[in-house]
Amino acid sequence: MTTSLLAIPQLRRIVLRQLLPCLMASAFGFGAAARAQEKTPEPARTAGWVVIPVEEYRVLRAKAYPAEHDPEPPPLDATLTRVDYDLHIAGDLAAGRASLTVDVLKDGWVRVPVPAGLLVREARLDGKLVSLVPGTQGKGGGHLSALLSHAGRSVLLLDVDVPVTSSAGDESMSLPSTESGVTRAAVELPRQGVDLRIGGGLLSEKTETGGQTKWLAYGRGNEALTFTWRRKTEDHHVDLPLRLRGAFTQLTSLAEDSASIYAEASLEVVQGTAREVKIQLPEKVTINQVAGAMVADWEMKNGELAVTFLEPVEHSARFVITGETHLPRDGIIDIPLLQLLNTERDEDGVAVEVLGAGEIKGQKTEGLEEADATDLGDMVASRQSPALVAFRVRSGEAGKTRSLSVNVARYDQQAVLMANIEEARYQILMSADGKELVQARYAVRNNQRNFVKVTLPAGATVWSASLAGRPVRPGQSPDGSLLLPLEKSRGGDDAPAFAVEILYLTKATAWGDRGSEKVNLPALDLPISRTGLLVYYPPLFHVSAGAGTFRTQEYENPISSVLMPVAESGGLAGGVGGGIGSGVAAGSAAPAAAPKEYDRLEQFAKLQSAPDVREKKDATQALLDSFRAKSSAGKVTGILPINVAFPAFGPSIYLVSELTSENQSPAAEFNFQRDKKGGVR
Repeated sequence: MTTSLLAIPQLRRIVLRQLLPCLMASAFGFGAAARAQEKTPEPARTAGWVVIPVEEYRVLRAKAYPAEHDPEPPPLDATLTRVDYDLHIAGDLAAGRASLTVDVLKDGWVRVPVPAGLLVREARLDGKLVSLVPGTQGKGGGHLSALLSHAGRSVLLLDVDVPVTSSAGDESMSLPSTESGVTRAAVELPRQGVDLRIGGGLLSEKTETGGQTKWLAYGRGNEALTFTWRRKTEDHHVDLPLRLRGAFTQLTSLAEDSASIYAEASLEVVQGTAREVKIQLPEKVTINQVAGAMVADWEMKNGELAVTFLEPVEHSARFVITGETHLPRDGIIDIPLLQLLNTERDEDGVAVEVLGAGEIKGQKTEGLEEADATDLGDMVASRQSPALVAFRVRSGEAGKTRSLSVNVARYDQQAVLMANIEEARYQILMSADGKELVQARYAVRNNQRNFVKVTLPAGATVWSASLAGRPVRPGQSPDGSLLLPLEKSRGGDDAPAFAVEILYLTKATAWGDRGSEKVNLPALDLPISRTGLLVYYPPLFHVSAGAGTFRTQEYENPISSVLMPVAESGGLAGGVGGGIGSGVAAGSAAPAAAPKEYDRLEQFAKLQSAPDVREKKDATQALLDSFRAKSSAGKVTGILPINVAFPAFGPSIYLVSELTSENQSPAAEFNFQRDKKGGVR
């Protein structure tokens, strides 16, 4: 310890004596170098080291040298590409072979499930026996599976049995559904004369040879392929003589320089089977096309059109015929009529239209009677031609002679009047419970249209409709709108107008103490020049018109004479006249009443009082002949059209508007408030 302490001072002296001069020299050298750097320029710096964190270095290195990843494994170990069955039915079992084409997608052992429901006797792969093992737990755990050891395509051959079940005379066999792309089954049945139904697939071939029946079918893959068969029963219905009923509708369009023929045929087989049908063709008629789902071929020969079907028709068939012919431009024209042959009963219809500026001034028929165009189907009802007439074959006259000739007059194109509505008048009877009775009357000038399309408000119920004062039964278009027939007259500015009327009921919201109500009027496919709206409302309310296309005005009579009210004995008539008498303020006088025509009973009473007995008998007989001719012309099916008078009641308000475009539904808004005086004025 003492020696160590003594050595420390000696060591200190040695360090001071030898190290101090070196430090002083270094200090002087450093100062000189610093002064030299201030005097001389600094040399250019060279590349050196950069220090970054280790994590950033690893990120940069991974981007510069990306690692190579192993390819993604296939989503499935193996896939069942195709299943082929070759089976022979014997009793309660169908024995045969099932060939499973398997594509293994990965190396190593792969489990391939066998389709469920097959009774497997033996399995072979590449000519060697293969053991089948139970499936894994979970989905398909109860099914058998084959183990394959290498990737690629393999064909697994299975000797299988499929049970055959019987029920109510039907025998059936079901092959299980698989996830294969193609499922093909060839089945052999050791007998003939069976009817087969296929479920879950399509039948490709069926052959009967040597007392055996063979079927070839393809399944859909995701459904079980089911074969159901039973002994074929003898159907003597098809072996009986043919009995045929037909419905044939023909439309002939007369253009300026040609005439086109369009016909629709519907056949009903009552007995036997129809392999073809024949249609009688007039002279100079050329058939261009016969189209239909069952039509195989057609041929014109010896004045007949023979239409052959793809297979014998046992129930019904439809087809369409288009053709053309050359007819005169105007004058009396004999219309060529096509006719089904060898039918028991005909429900034929014939329609003729004039294309362009012209009209049909008269017609002469044999074996036909006039009909409504709407009764002949959409083909005729949808036509928009200047003139159209429709006829039906008289019932019970199948195969009888029929003929039709029309007298066509042609005019210059600029003289044809297009249809328009020069004035519309509405009367509305409102009630506090929300019911609205609307009478719509239109003054129409027309030489172009057969019908006017009227779209009523939603929920409206038609009560009556009339044309020029005669009740009519409106038709219905495919979109649910009404089709009201129109009269046609010669074109020109002096074409007479006629009235079209419709009365309907609609439902709105019940009235409270105060509120507003919007009334939607019918939309027509013709423009309307001016409109008048007369509204009757309950006496317990005050009603005023709201803002809109209608404006309030003092009542005025219609400008069109066909809309003027007609007076009856004892006062004004119901309808427009009744509305004026009860709802219009004093000072608006009604027009002079037109005399009402006598009905048949009044004419008969007048004849009874005639002084000349001979003249009276002749007039009575003429009246009876007219009644019989009109009543025996044909029977009307459905509800007979009638005229319903408009019941005008209560105070009223009158509104007008102009220029309503086609297919536009005009609307008027009203504000109502309950009268505090209880309706006492």
